[in-house]
Amino acid sequence: MNPQPYLQLDRVIHEKGRLAIMSMLAASAELSFTEMRDALGMTDGNLTTHIRALQQEGYVSVAKSYQNRRPLTTCSLTPAGRRAFTQYIDLLEKIVRQNKSE
Repeated sequence: MNPQPYLQLDRVIHEKGRLAIMSMLAASAELSFTEMRDALGMTDGNLTTHIRALQQEGYVSVAKSYQNRRPLTTCSLTPAGRRAFTQYIDLLEKIVRQNKSE
């Protein structure tokens, strides 16, 4: 077995919570903080920490606004985030193919 593909996995995306966030955002133009929190069953603090890590890596953008006089935080993938997620998925597919052929 060739361990090289495993070593190339993006550690920022690979963490379970961040992978779930990236997956949800890849399927939507943008999602509200509340939508993600409820769908993923995370606490506010946990979700905030994961979003911050993704934002610092340049994978996620966060916008704050108001809707009906209430604060609204939305997140979306940046172009770099979309590329990184696509590369991550491609690498996972390569790993699966490699393991099926062994």
